[in-house]
Amino acid sequence: MRPVIALNHPADIFERFQIQINKKMIVEQTSLAGVLVVRPDVFGDERGFFLESYQAEKYSQAGITDTFVQDNHSGSRRGTLRGLHYQIQHPQTKLVRVAVGEIYDVAVDIRRKSETFGQWFGVRLSAENKKQLFVPKGFAHGFYVLSEWAEVLYKASDFYAPEWERSLLWNDPQVGIDWQLAGELPILSERDKNGKSLQEAVIFED
Repeated sequence: MRPVIALNHPADIFERFQIQINKKMIVEQTSLAGVLVVRPDVFGDERGFFLESYQAEKYSQAGITDTFVQDNHSGSRRGTLRGLHYQIQHPQTKLVRVAVGEIYDVAVDIRRKSETFGQWFGVRLSAENKKQLFVPKGFAHGFYVLSEWAEVLYKASDFYAPEWERSLLWNDPQVGIDWQLAGELPILSERDKNGKSLQEAVIFED
């Protein structure tokens, strides 16, 4: 059963939100080429806020030119770790954001010929900061839930193909992700518990 979420008073939410409104969209290059952090335009007033979570022309001008064909929405409780997932055939580009709560979102470069092969990047995405993470093809993706409950939405550039989905081991020491676990073990699916190490995994050779 989904937990009951205690929401702050709207006025309190708006007070915290004041520092984030009326900004132009900013796209930040990360330490991994092609992985981007997007800060969308957010417009707010005494009623609340409005943003365009995706607008093809604007995002294309910012370098995100993929055509998205599927939207996904997941809900997870605190301590859940989903990932690290990728499709070895029909690979997907993803644009990830959070509608409720907060997560630590991670991308791992699994392109063997890449200069950053095996390296990772992580960022906190939340309903409050409204950041998005753009994850191109050739990367494994996963997230860890920091809040009591989180709802994650992401766009994908190809359809889900379960026969081609793979899971990179979340705690592979060769990759060495700092998941910000604060000591507790994450809640994992059986598939993710049995993910393959970078050395064992089928990866992108080109």
